[in-house]
Amino acid sequence: MILSIRKNRRIVEIPIVQIRPCRTQARKNYNSDSLHALAQSIRYNGILQPVTVRKITPMEYELVAGERRLRAAVLCGYTKIPCIVISCTDNQAEILSLEENLQRSDLNCFEEAQGIHHWIQEYQLSGIQAARQLGKKPSVITEKISILHFDDEEKNLMIKAHLTEAHAKALLKVEDRTDRRIVLSEIIENSMNVSQSKQFIENYLGSTKLEKHRMQRKKGLIRDIRLFSNTIRKAILALKSTGLNPDVSQYENESYMEYVIRIPKTRANQPKMTA
Repeated sequence: MILSIRKNRRIVEIPIVQIRPCRTQARKNYNSDSLHALAQSIRYNGILQPVTVRKITPMEYELVAGERRLRAAVLCGYTKIPCIVISCTDNQAEILSLEENLQRSDLNCFEEAQGIHHWIQEYQLSGIQAARQLGKKPSVITEKISILHFDDEEKNLMIKAHLTEAHAKALLKVEDRTDRRIVLSEIIENSMNVSQSKQFIENYLGSTKLEKHRMQRKKGLIRDIRLFSNTIRKAILALKSTGLNPDVSQYENESYMEYVIRIPKTRANQPKMTA
């Protein structure tokens, strides 16, 4: 696919107003400082690498790769920009855009995952097909997409804290959302690296499982005590039904429950036997 595109490419100066953004651009956040630094470099050195576009109408092009360069050129006041014009299908254009973004270190892991997920959904690809076209193992694609499980607030917290994809994958082990928020806050607050985060998660889940086990045992014990108490109450009612009138007292504290039952030897209203 790439070889056939390269045979047909050519570099031309195209007015920026004729270039529309890539409709499947994975990147959503642009670092302002980084963008201005790139613009400063372009002012002094010019655009060293053309952006890649494809023609969609006689007077209009769609950006395939080079969004940051295009934005920086606009900041510099450029009205035209050097472009590599290629001929490709929608699918090929999206793959090229993804490949460029996947090779950049400043694309956050969620933008990357969303870009891959959108592309797979758009063209109804299997994991194997997607992996083959991107030159990656199917397991890598699956793992990348798995981090989209987080809600928007969790994603934003991780992005602002500059956590990596490895951090996100480790956090997936914490299934309970409340627990995950607690763990995430601890990782961010203590600036944990990936190794420290994994260890903390392992310890947290271990203690949580132990606490849940203790709670389950406690609930089971309470259930058993209630069952025993009901049995006692039924026995007392049975004694009363026979005419006996047992005297019952109950005491309870944090450690134990105490029942004292005094059963008279004669029934109520029954005359005592005399020798």
